[in-house]
Amino acid sequence: MKSDAQSGDSAREYKVLGKRPIRHDGADKVTGRAIYGADFQITGLAHGKILRSPHPHAKILSIDTSEAEKLPGVLAVATREDLPDLADKIANLGEGAVNLAHLGRNVLAHEKALYKGHAVAAVAAVDAHTAREALNLIRVEYETLPTVTWVLDAMQEDAPLLHDDVYTDSMGQRGDKPSNVSTHIHFEKGNLEEGFAEAEVVIEREFKTASVHQGYIEPHVSTALWNADGHLTIWTSTQGSFTARQQTAELLQIPVSQVTVVPCEIGGGFGGKIAVYLEPVAALLSKKCGRPVKMTMDRDEVFEGTGPTPGSFVRIKLGAKKDGRLTAGEAWLAYDAGAFPDGMIGAGSMCVFSCYDLPHAIVDGYDVVLNKPKTQAYRAPGATQAAFACESVIDELAEQLNIDPIEFRLKNAAKEGTRRVDGPVYPRVGLIETLEAARSSDHWKSPLEGPHRGRGIASGYWFNIGLKSSAAANVNADGTVTLIEGSTDIGGTRTSVAMQLAETLGISAEEVHPQVGDTDSVGYTDVTGGSRVTFATGLAAYHAGLDILRQMKERAAILWECDAEKVTVEEGTFRADDKAISFQELASRLHETGGPVVGRATVDPAGPTNGFGTHIVDVEVDPDTAKVTILRYTAIQDAGKAIHPSYVEGQMQGGAVQGIGWALNEEYFFDDSGRMQNASFLDYRIPTCLDVPMIDTIIVEVPNPAHPYGVRGVGETPIVPPPAAIANAVYRATGVRMRELPMSPPRLWAEISRHESA
Repeated sequence: MKSDAQSGDSAREYKVLGKRPIRHDGADKVTGRAIYGADFQITGLAHGKILRSPHPHAKILSIDTSEAEKLPGVLAVATREDLPDLADKIANLGEGAVNLAHLGRNVLAHEKALYKGHAVAAVAAVDAHTAREALNLIRVEYETLPTVTWVLDAMQEDAPLLHDDVYTDSMGQRGDKPSNVSTHIHFEKGNLEEGFAEAEVVIEREFKTASVHQGYIEPHVSTALWNADGHLTIWTSTQGSFTARQQTAELLQIPVSQVTVVPCEIGGGFGGKIAVYLEPVAALLSKKCGRPVKMTMDRDEVFEGTGPTPGSFVRIKLGAKKDGRLTAGEAWLAYDAGAFPDGMIGAGSMCVFSCYDLPHAIVDGYDVVLNKPKTQAYRAPGATQAAFACESVIDELAEQLNIDPIEFRLKNAAKEGTRRVDGPVYPRVGLIETLEAARSSDHWKSPLEGPHRGRGIASGYWFNIGLKSSAAANVNADGTVTLIEGSTDIGGTRTSVAMQLAETLGISAEEVHPQVGDTDSVGYTDVTGGSRVTFATGLAAYHAGLDILRQMKERAAILWECDAEKVTVEEGTFRADDKAISFQELASRLHETGGPVVGRATVDPAGPTNGFGTHIVDVEVDPDTAKVTILRYTAIQDAGKAIHPSYVEGQMQGGAVQGIGWALNEEYFFDDSGRMQNASFLDYRIPTCLDVPMIDTIIVEVPNPAHPYGVRGVGETPIVPPPAAIANAVYRATGVRMRELPMSPPRLWAEISRHESA
């Protein structure tokens, strides 16, 4: 449903936007004809497999592949010796950046294996069974080293050191000795001492969260063909074909012009399919054996060899006056980056206080390496951990001051003109409108009856990004338009982009035929991530549409023998004086006026689109087992303008369900030696349809001033509020405030027992 919080352009009646056409790729998806990475086949295909370290921390003394190479059917073997030794160079991947030297050492371990599952060697063979058999013949000599898997332990002076060349960068100052702390971030606003002196109530709490995985159903898969002419083609399931091209070319030290990446359909990513894992290795094997090589991860490889979200420790201190006005906030965050630096601490530090107008605040954030897989983005990376801590303390402050939790948030909500602690000043944003929609909702106003039940609320924020996008559109003689864009489609973005082009041209969504092009077929386009595609690639389609309209006005002027400036267009009809012609009819006469019309555009919109959401949840806690059941859930979010409301609702529902799993069940569980013990969907519990109710949605539309249709990104904000909202609901059901995720039955039962004993 939509709320009444609509104004400006979002309240306009559009011909296409806001409607719910059938998605353009729907038939192929439901009939199984869409080509995913695992579906790709090519003549002469070989199969590759990865040998992974059994140790979470070990020096690699030697690798002997001779016996594997002798096995009949083995075509090629690759190790660290086949990758160029790269110097430090930072590559921007759209949603995050990576040091290419570290990326190369993650793709194939060099001097050390830094986590269990770290790739050490690879084999290509005539079939997958032979490749797997060959892995058992590779002999690797290790010297095992001490292991650390908790962020605070890794920060200690006597902790096992992962890297000799990582020094703490603290506000541009380099530390004087190697450290597991790679970065210290510091943000400051106002005068913290004065702010807490003004406070009449101060609460300080500590919070812990475990690493969790994105849980995409499709494992990583890539096929590479290093052709005899030196050109490399990769077919892969990726969130960014251009970022995959850049990473692969840089790691192999070949020009990007020699690499073509063809994005296959993608079975989920959520941030975890931006960095490359298999692509460079498959390319090396293909070059060695002269055949295309396909590599597919098993599920345990996905868990142990790709990037989860950071485990974290967060300490929050907030002060408020008795009237409910926040006066000061202090945050101390330590996020694990996994085995290599450059994790999610920057975004976490930016987002921790982002929902509130704090006059005085300080944030200190620490990026810490330890013996776990290199962390990667997961829907609003870093924001969920920060919001879990901040929103829990906000709730506790509201309770101590005896103020309704929504009213407390409204009193302090960020709005236009609010300056975040890290510097940016908000333009028009919609947090207040989401809170008002929550307050007015049937869910909030309905009673919650019965024992062991509680209702919680929390707000969340993700800044969203713009970045570069390209689009080209060809007008066909029958009046349809073929759109080629470069954003891999996750969640229906083909349709949301096509709808914006259709609205611009005044034709129906069905008359636009969108395609996702490979890196040789469309202009540079950044990653599908950061909640940017409907906003930025949609903006490229809009400008491509304007380019088409400009050209078609000129064509109409030729037909009518008048000046192009006299031609107007509205809702797909061109007019001049008493003459009129439809888009379709004019398209059929393009051959009379100069031939084909192709619209094209590239955009690079600066600045975030600022997504805010508020979630309400009702829970019931079993008093005997401490199992938490979600009874009712409502997600409210400002979408700016919901281009296709069904897809906006789907993003809100999907993010909420993933947040529920994060809150209640999901975690990387390590034994004392640092080995993950639950690397399967049997033991790593993501929510199923049996674990959650229907997620109700309320779409709020406060137009984004930086987009002609008011669009804001919506994909990431929905995962931010759930853990805090659920923790606040659990408190009202049990009297226990949970400060560690997941709130699994054993952990919650122990806290309830402690509470009752006290």
